[in-house]
Amino acid sequence: MSLPQPPTITKQSVKDYIVDPRDNIFIDCEAKGNPVPTFSWTRNGKFFNVAKDPKVSMQRRSGTLVIDFRGGGRPEDYEGEYQCFARNEYGTALSSKILLQVSRSPLWPKEHLDLVEIDEGSPLTLKCNPPPGLPPPVVFWMSSSMEPIHQDKRVSQGQNGDLYFSNVLLQDAQTDYSCNARFHFTHTIQQKNPYTLKIQTTRGVMETTPSFMYPYGTSSNQIVLRGVDLLLECIASGVPAPDIMWHKKGGELPTDKTKLENFNKALRITNVSEEDSGEYFCLASNKMGSIRHTISVRVKAAPYWLDEPQNLILAPAEDGRLVCRANGNPKPTIQWLVNGEPIESAPPNPSREVAGDTIVFRDTQIGSSAVYQCNASNEHGYLLANAFVSVLDVPPRILSPRNQLIKVIQYNRTRLDCPFFGSPIPTLRWFKNGQGSALDGENYQRHENGSLEINMARKEDQGIYTCVATNILGKAENQVRLEIKDSTRIVRGPEDLTVKRGSLVRLDCRIKHDSTLKLTVTWLKDDTPLYIGNRMKKEDDGLIIYGVAEKDQGDYTCVASTELDKDSAKAFLTVLAVVSAPTNRMTALPKERPERPRDLELTDLAERSVRLTWIPGDDNNSPITDYVVQFEEDKFQPGLWHNHSRYPGSVNSAVLRLSPYVNYQFRVIAVNEVGSSLPSPPSERYHTLGASPEINPTGVQGAGTQKNNMEITWTPLNATQAYGPNLRYIVKWRQRDTRESWSNETVRTTRHVVWNTPIYVPYDIKVQAENDFGRAPEPDVIIGYSGEDLPSVPRYFRIRQPNLETITLEWGHPEHPNGILTGYNLRYQAFNGTKTGRTLVETFSPNQTRFTLQRTDPISRYRFFLRARTQVGDGESIVEESPAPLNEAYTKNHVDIATQGWFIGLMCAIALLVLILLIVCFIKRSRGGKYPVREKVEVLDHEDHKVDDPSFDYSDEDNKEPPGSHTSLDGTIKQESDDSLVDYGEGGEGQFNEDGSFIGQYTVKKDKEETEGNESSEATSPVNAIYSLA
Repeated sequence: MSLPQPPTITKQSVKDYIVDPRDNIFIDCEAKGNPVPTFSWTRNGKFFNVAKDPKVSMQRRSGTLVIDFRGGGRPEDYEGEYQCFARNEYGTALSSKILLQVSRSPLWPKEHLDLVEIDEGSPLTLKCNPPPGLPPPVVFWMSSSMEPIHQDKRVSQGQNGDLYFSNVLLQDAQTDYSCNARFHFTHTIQQKNPYTLKIQTTRGVMETTPSFMYPYGTSSNQIVLRGVDLLLECIASGVPAPDIMWHKKGGELPTDKTKLENFNKALRITNVSEEDSGEYFCLASNKMGSIRHTISVRVKAAPYWLDEPQNLILAPAEDGRLVCRANGNPKPTIQWLVNGEPIESAPPNPSREVAGDTIVFRDTQIGSSAVYQCNASNEHGYLLANAFVSVLDVPPRILSPRNQLIKVIQYNRTRLDCPFFGSPIPTLRWFKNGQGSALDGENYQRHENGSLEINMARKEDQGIYTCVATNILGKAENQVRLEIKDSTRIVRGPEDLTVKRGSLVRLDCRIKHDSTLKLTVTWLKDDTPLYIGNRMKKEDDGLIIYGVAEKDQGDYTCVASTELDKDSAKAFLTVLAVVSAPTNRMTALPKERPERPRDLELTDLAERSVRLTWIPGDDNNSPITDYVVQFEEDKFQPGLWHNHSRYPGSVNSAVLRLSPYVNYQFRVIAVNEVGSSLPSPPSERYHTLGASPEINPTGVQGAGTQKNNMEITWTPLNATQAYGPNLRYIVKWRQRDTRESWSNETVRTTRHVVWNTPIYVPYDIKVQAENDFGRAPEPDVIIGYSGEDLPSVPRYFRIRQPNLETITLEWGHPEHPNGILTGYNLRYQAFNGTKTGRTLVETFSPNQTRFTLQRTDPISRYRFFLRARTQVGDGESIVEESPAPLNEAYTKNHVDIATQGWFIGLMCAIALLVLILLIVCFIKRSRGGKYPVREKVEVLDHEDHKVDDPSFDYSDEDNKEPPGSHTSLDGTIKQESDDSLVDYGEGGEGQFNEDGSFIGQYTVKKDKEETEGNESSEATSPVNAIYSLA
């Protein structure tokens, strides 16, 4: 999930940072954010130009400063106060101010010490005054021959390093006294010139009442800061040496955090709080009297958090607040900054209101994201906290893998996880088997992180649980399937047996378990795995031993286990020897286990070895064959004994090989043919010296748990492999086959998660062990992979239909698998027009890219949905349809001609032409009918006379025109047409028109044609065709 995020400081150096001048300087500053932050530094309040100094650089993808002195230079030149700034477009985060100081171990000033002359019985103080180192050196007193000075209640070293004698004795002059200072970083010891004492003896040492050597007087004041240790000290002189007792006025000393040191001369109270203020007094007394000194203790406090501001994610128009509450003595002042600048000088923000230790946001808007800093300070120190305000508009998202399966044993507690995210913060509800109401009740417990806890899983709790996250932008859901399994129980286990040697033995182990879980049955003998030899037979419900021998005697344990639980049962098998009648008529003595060894002693102590010696116990009539040496250490697995080595029964001393930095304790077990003895009492402890680790962790793996991360895990070193204190692991990684440098992180756990990784890319991984003594050898490189995601669509998807019975599908692997392909899902359904069939599903292996479908009918088409799958889930579908059948293609291409535009236009043109012809005919008809009958007869007579005229073409009925033509009134020959004027008249007989004129002659030919029959078909005339339709 990639969301905008302002920077957050994830790692920084301590505020008071003292470095070794012999090493390069690393000032840590790391931050996360999206986009990835950029870094800059200030030194003593001014911008520090890293690029300007060739000795200074910043680590890649980090703000960590590296000051390299391999080419020379003075570390002291870089002392000062540093502060780191991490920026991106959504804000700026600040580190604390880091005071960098270089360690110093100055030489002891040269001085000449005179002989110290003093009377016997008098008090004496030898001053140390060590040179002021950084950090201060550790002081101790020795003689010039490097022998420690014996200290007791009479002679002791004070907290200031001085050596105090309550009274001097004559024996104190037998040695000299030299103060030594050990400096932390250089591990060097400097020695002061020794004091030499000369004791003046008297006839008798006078006894004296106590008197305080430190502190002086009867009272003093002391200020201590909250959370640190309070150390009160009273050193008194007197003869005899006084005893010191401590009291608190008006109350008791806090016993749970009080400790007396330095022969009761010092009182230490750890982790001081305000209630430890008050008056304490020390009482110094001997038989001559007592004195008291009162120390008034006041507890001040550097600022400490009451409410540290937390990151705030708001949705647009949402309200929120940042709270910064701190306490201290004196009460700290609170200062707010935004993106590293005082909030008073920052650009105004109308949605923000500062009210002392609280900033209230109302009606926030996109674009107002920023990083706010709260600085709480008083005269004893300061606190700086970053908290970003990110304004996001994000619908709910479920962050866990989809469709998880959880198995749990009946009546056990279990938890269903459903991590989620959204802005505004979604509300989350759980449902079971699609119920309409949310889960609630005594058996269910819902947590703020989205988990649902079932206190006691019962059979009725089995089912599918759905978590639904909802906000105003939408909702998201995920399902978890819960299966309740029966517990594994041994209903009939083995029983203690006593058998004779050579007989057959059966040890029962009848088991009841859940049939859906794989059951594994193992047998142990004396708590170690049993080797099933030729004389033994392992059955489903027990173990058979044929021909039992004495070595078969011991504890037998049946262990029944599944992936969820296990059960065990134990019994002891005793084997009796078959005793023949002795020749001397004496009864043979019974054989028993040997008595345990005793009086263990460690000698020849060395760094990597020690000699262990023991006194054997009674063998109880069966010779001891072996000794097993076991060890226990108290750092990693206290109380757990491990086998170290095994030795013949003829020895009682052995040199044991040891590992560095282990606090060993040993014990010995004797073994004879009957069995093993009880363990011996343990030896004294022996702590070996530390060293660098010699091996690195095994089982290194890198795999993504989410699409943008990679979790690196390994098997840690055990107690005998750590070799030193503060065992840690340097985890390094870089993207494989790139030129990027190694990223690294030092952790003390067995895992590390790398975030913001590309999807499913290989990484080079190294995990190296390290302790306070150094590092293990360079580890091997392991290849891991970042997280997987949903795959892209297949590269292509082709559908062929070779015949009407089958359809062939072919596809290519996704261009971006985004992980290891686990297969393909194909959903398809038949359809015919708007009708669809039921959806069918096929799953394929990741190597299969071809599938042939047998059609159920040759008419329907098919719609296919293909998607690739990784372990994260199914990717996006690619959708294709099968080709159309032939009859459907013909129907689609055969278009009704009556609906085509060109045909409609042609018909309209013909209709218009007919209309014009009709109009012309009517006009002609009107013009030809308006003359007298007399004139018409004359015209007819005139035509009769034309018969003899050879220029006039005349045809009678026997001599008629060719088919398809006739003679017009004007003597020209025209193609035959059915459009005779008779068709436009009122009848077939001769008639008079409305003005009385005779028009019968126009019907003569029509009558004749009707009598003779029409030789031409009316279908040949498009005009008649139209009128026939009319």
